[in-house]
Amino acid sequence: MDIERVRRFPLSPGVMLGIGLGGFVDGIVLHQILQWHHMLTSAGYPADSVPNLTLNTLADGLFHAATWIATAIGLYLLHRAVRHGAIWSGRRLVGGMLLGFGGFNLVEGVVDHHILGLHHVREAAANPLVWDIGFLAVGALLVVAGYALARSDTRRADVSLRRAA
Repeated sequence: MDIERVRRFPLSPGVMLGIGLGGFVDGIVLHQILQWHHMLTSAGYPADSVPNLTLNTLADGLFHAATWIATAIGLYLLHRAVRHGAIWSGRRLVGGMLLGFGGFNLVEGVVDHHILGLHHVREAAANPLVWDIGFLAVGALLVVAGYALARSDTRRADVSLRRAA
């Protein structure tokens, strides 16, 4: 095997797929199935009238479009990595996905829930802050787990590179 064509599996495809899938889980589960919030429910547009619900549905749709784009980018990066001879690594792919999913939760949680105040995880809860902090904690755990999983494959990839030489 030509050593020039062998390279470590990148994290970027998994991270982008994780961002996209994290957004889909948030939007589909929290916005649509459980209906705990919509994108703008704390920004002066509670889902208590048809015009507000229409605006929130549009904002949710734009959010889903952005997560679809992140997923498409992740698929493109995955295709490119494999096509260019990266050594396949399920650990690095899943680790990257966990990193992306957790990173999505952290960024979306801090920006939308705390800085912009667009919505909270569970609007109708007695203490929405508890749910928001729980969302951030889950995100942090996913980042730690993803990093650990992706790093656990480092030695194996280095051994594969030496064998290919």
